[in-house]
Amino acid sequence: MSFGSEFKQFAMKGNVVDLAVGVIIGAAFGKIVDSVVADLIMPIVSRIFGGLDFSSYYIPLAGQASGMALAEAKKAGAVFAYGNFLTVAVNFVILAFIIFMMVRAINKLKTQEPPPAPAATPEDIQLLREIRDSLKK
Repeated sequence: MSFGSEFKQFAMKGNVVDLAVGVIIGAAFGKIVDSVVADLIMPIVSRIFGGLDFSSYYIPLAGQASGMALAEAKKAGAVFAYGNFLTVAVNFVILAFIIFMMVRAINKLKTQEPPPAPAATPEDIQLLREIRDSLKK
C-alpha cells in the first residue's frame, strides 16, 4: 500500500472526519461564547465593579505609572493583567458549562433504550390458538 493511499484511508475514516467537523464547529462556537462574555456578561460585571472596562484592569510590575491603557502598559513593561484573565476565565466557565449540557443531553439520547418487546407467547398457548383457528374454518 502506498503512502498516499494509506494516508487517504486514514483521513477518510469516520473518526477523523468527525473530529475535524467538531474542531471547526467548536472554533465557531468559541467565537460566539467570546462575544457573549465580552459583549453581554462582562459589561454587567464591570458596571457592578465601577463601570470600567473590566478586561483592562491590571497591576504594573515594572515600575511604570498606572493609568495607561492595558496595551500601552504591556509595551512599557510587565503587567499583571488580572482583568483580562478573569474575562478569559468567565469565558471558559461558560463554554465548559454549555459543553457539559450538550454532552449530558447526548448521553441521555444514547442511554434511552427502546421499550422492551412483549414477551413471547408460550408454545402451548400458541399451539392451542392454532388448533382453535383451524377449527373455525
